[in-house]
Amino acid sequence: MSQETMQDLNQNTLIGFTEKRGTAWHYRAEDQGDEPNHYPLAVPIEDVRRRLFHWEAVEGDVTSTVVTENGVLVVRDPERKTVIRPDTETILGIFKKGYKIHQYDEWLLELVSEILDDDLAIGSAGLLRGGAIAWVSVEVPESITTPEGVVFRPNLLAATAMDGSLSSTYTRCITNVVCDNTMAAGLAEKGQRIKIKHSRYSNLRLGEARDALAIVHTVADDFAKQVADLCAETVTDKQFDQFLNALAPIPGEEGRGKTMAEAKRATLVNLWNDDERVTPWKNTAYGVVQAVNTATHHEFNVRGDRGERNMLRAVTGNVEKLDAGTLAVLDGALA
Repeated sequence: MSQETMQDLNQNTLIGFTEKRGTAWHYRAEDQGDEPNHYPLAVPIEDVRRRLFHWEAVEGDVTSTVVTENGVLVVRDPERKTVIRPDTETILGIFKKGYKIHQYDEWLLELVSEILDDDLAIGSAGLLRGGAIAWVSVEVPESITTPEGVVFRPNLLAATAMDGSLSSTYTRCITNVVCDNTMAAGLAEKGQRIKIKHSRYSNLRLGEARDALAIVHTVADDFAKQVADLCAETVTDKQFDQFLNALAPIPGEEGRGKTMAEAKRATLVNLWNDDERVTPWKNTAYGVVQAVNTATHHEFNVRGDRGERNMLRAVTGNVEKLDAGTLAVLDGALA
């Protein structure tokens, strides 16, 4: 990741509960300036408003200007509109007239403020793509440690976008403290998220979304049971090799595919054998999930912005697909 991207993450994200979770993986002290973006306790809701959501998107028209042999031609599309961030004068997206802006303060903070109490607080908030995407995470103040030594934080992500890439989405997930990963809260469960499209008929279904966010209190028990079950399932080193053969088979012919498969396997083997983010659970099914999840978050090569990719993976449900897919490959390899 470039220095510019790291600096952008530090300037456009607010990270809370660092006394419990430590600093974010992209934290750089020299980027903090006069007002650090890391908070030892919860992130105050007013800080989110002041530092991130101090602006509202506005609509503009779609006009194109071209010089022809007959002069200057100006064409306006009456069926489309732009969504603009006024403080930076940035066009965030171009849409049909029916597209409805979901303002961040209304769809994220107003909803979140309805459910905050002594047991729930803002753990993180941020902007991506120059403000085109935003999220707020609601968390319990205390990290939880399972008997197997897994330290985690249950949370609910509320997110929406101004560029058409994301519906307003409310989803529950887990932050694994030891590696700052997002993990699935319940691999076998459905209904983990609510999505509301940016249509002219969309309404802020506050009661429905509040109910979804309120179940953060149930996430801990679900995830702790999942960890216990996976830690009770033994995976020998030989079986882990069988898993790697199924997950990343090495082609017989030389080329880019073989190089990539060998690199992927080497990363996973290193995590399995020598990395403290995985070795405490080596030789268990949970260790396999942890290895693949950690490698995907922090080790495997990615195109573009890793931080953005990781956050979008959590919001869109790809975290659940990743963890469930890992177990499906493991089950098939060991059958």
